[in-house]
Amino acid sequence: MTVDISGILSDWPYQPGQLTARRIRGLDGQEKIQLRLDLGLLQMEVSGRPDGAQPNGCESLLDYYEKQRDLYRKQRGSDEGFQVDGDACELLRAEGLLYYHRYVAEFVLEDFPAVERDTTRNLRLLDFCAAHAAAAGDRVAMELHRPYIMMMRTRARCQGHLAAGRSTQAFAAVERGVQEIKDYFTTAGQEEAIVQSPELAILTELAGEVQSHMPVDPLVKLKRALAKAIAEERYEEAAAIRDRIRRVADTHDRPTAPPRA
Repeated sequence: MTVDISGILSDWPYQPGQLTARRIRGLDGQEKIQLRLDLGLLQMEVSGRPDGAQPNGCESLLDYYEKQRDLYRKQRGSDEGFQVDGDACELLRAEGLLYYHRYVAEFVLEDFPAVERDTTRNLRLLDFCAAHAAAAGDRVAMELHRPYIMMMRTRARCQGHLAAGRSTQAFAAVERGVQEIKDYFTTAGQEEAIVQSPELAILTELAGEVQSHMPVDPLVKLKRALAKAIAEERYEEAAAIRDRIRRVADTHDRPTAPPRA
């Protein structure tokens, strides 16, 4: 059996500047995700740890250390004093990179629930290290990536709603994500980053795109038509539009009749 992957790579050309991913069926009969890179490809499991490993019998190394913390808390009544050393933090960061590669591929494949799952998992990793790393450097080592992970989770939530035809919920998801990132910068004492953040710029642009496809409220449309009619001195038409605005407003304000017994 040959281990040379040249044939696979020649059949799947690398496109510079473009992320390319696909799903395949592995030799074990299970579905896999492949991400094309400039010098090869990554192959990942679709669930669990991307490389299929189960550290200490757990789904992931983060899972293992969380269970150790929970046991510590159960024994002592608090997790105060629970710490993980530098070697453990380095391994946790390496594991986080595995999940990063997978959620990037999942986004390309438009598997938005999976992107939300893996980005949420990596945010959990950052929270764990910030709370329990013994060294100050390990507590902040991955914080630089938090806005990006939050942005990707927000994009996934938004696209998931759009795919289901829920534009209003999609817009609300983006607004919520923007506020979460702003709150993070404010709490971290990095208010200046709010203006400079590329993640916020991307989400602001996304919000505009979503909003442009949202259904316009009938009252808003009528008020725009009224303003235009007045500006163009079409006063009879303006009067008729005012009447329609009153009727629509009355309908909106009218209480719904209780159901008959």
